[in-house]
Amino acid sequence: MAAPGRGTADGGGREPREAVMAPGTDLVEERPYRFRIAPHGPMRVPGVVFASRGLLADAEKSLEQVANVATLPGIVGASYAMPDIHWGYGFPIGGVAATDVGTGGVVSPGGVGFDISCGVRLLAADADRRALRPALPAVMDGLDRAIPRGAGPGGVWRPPGDGLERILRGGSRYAVAEGYGEERDLARCEDGGAVADADVTRVSERARERGLGQVGSLGSANHFLEVQEVAEVYDERIAAAFGLVPGQVCVMIHCGSRGLGHQICTDHVRAMDRAMARYGIAVPDRQLACTPVGSPEGRAYLGAMAAAANYARANRQLLSHAARRVFRRAAGMRLSLVYDVSHNLAKIETHGVAGECRRLCVHRKGATRAFPPGHPELPPDLREHGQPVLIPGTMGTASYVLAGVPGGDAFHSTCHGAGRVLSRHQAARTVTGQELRARLEAHGIAVRPRSWRGLAEETPEAYKDVGEVVAASEGAGLCRTVARLVPLGVVKG
Repeated sequence: MAAPGRGTADGGGREPREAVMAPGTDLVEERPYRFRIAPHGPMRVPGVVFASRGLLADAEKSLEQVANVATLPGIVGASYAMPDIHWGYGFPIGGVAATDVGTGGVVSPGGVGFDISCGVRLLAADADRRALRPALPAVMDGLDRAIPRGAGPGGVWRPPGDGLERILRGGSRYAVAEGYGEERDLARCEDGGAVADADVTRVSERARERGLGQVGSLGSANHFLEVQEVAEVYDERIAAAFGLVPGQVCVMIHCGSRGLGHQICTDHVRAMDRAMARYGIAVPDRQLACTPVGSPEGRAYLGAMAAAANYARANRQLLSHAARRVFRRAAGMRLSLVYDVSHNLAKIETHGVAGECRRLCVHRKGATRAFPPGHPELPPDLREHGQPVLIPGTMGTASYVLAGVPGGDAFHSTCHGAGRVLSRHQAARTVTGQELRARLEAHGIAVRPRSWRGLAEETPEAYKDVGEVVAASEGAGLCRTVARLVPLGVVKG
């Protein structure tokens, strides 16, 4: 079977000059998987959307957000959107935008979102599906007991004394130092497990209160821990470097900074909304509240955001430790970290713009950094292969492992998942949790939900076709497909 991005899906062979119309927005298809919104009104740069025509069928509101983002002061290149684009707070989910720090470019909390550093971690077992089969019920029951989840408090660990402060500064590094992991984990984690420049003084007491009781927990909504099998490998050389082989058992964890990150976003959106007038900034949507990166408000947000990112890294590290204990006890298997990467973050990076290197504040909201082969920030054992990119699908379909490629567009960014097409309320009206569980288990997928309503809200029909999203991402030249993973069991909030 060909990799998802290597086919001719969605008219790849025709002349790419047809227009797709949305109220107030004209999309011109420049070439397969790349559409352009010409600058109009207050837009400072064009909008560029990487997608197939099918993926844009319900994108009207999010395309308007692409155009709105293009009005931000200091934005360079374009306001980009990934194939899994859908409506979000201020920025569309799947949005990427970079602003020039040196010329007053802004930072906008709406370009990161409420779940700061929400991301994905993939662990690979030293065994295959056949070895797991007799132990799978015990593994799933063990994970059901060991993985805290749901909307409220509860976590793997209650940090002692100044432990929360240390988490906010040290992320996964602090968790590993406390015995929740191994040194190799840090080499396979974005930023070595901790974002620099965290400023814990910019994290409010309310944010700390919300975070203290949730350290090491999945949360709810679309967050999950999934037991998977490597069903297909498309690039054996890169897969081997990542530590993946066909038939192998894996564990994927998708979660973020919980209530702490949500509160940080809330606090700093309010502060920037009050401050914008002082900087002469006007935006078409108040959810795009922003201030210059170098302003007191900009620095305060970036410091608090980095602290929340470290919380999210530690959160996934602690959940990995809990999953490892279950697999060791119930199946005698060891789990090794493949990679951990965020898809809701703003980072100060250096990129070429108009032929010169410039310091940019790169917002990625529902988009994954995808550094190319040779990038100095990649760990030495992965550098020649490109960065691993982890794309969760739905409970009933598949997830993908991708890799960064040379010359990747949108400041080396790509998609982050399947992308919603139904609201949670709409999804819950289509199926009950009990019906969905029976359907999934009839297909051999063990399900351990925290609530029936939460399970129904995440029915596979609520999402786009993740295979089509990956195909469009690869077709647009943003990444390459390495492997496809299918679910064996899922733990949901």
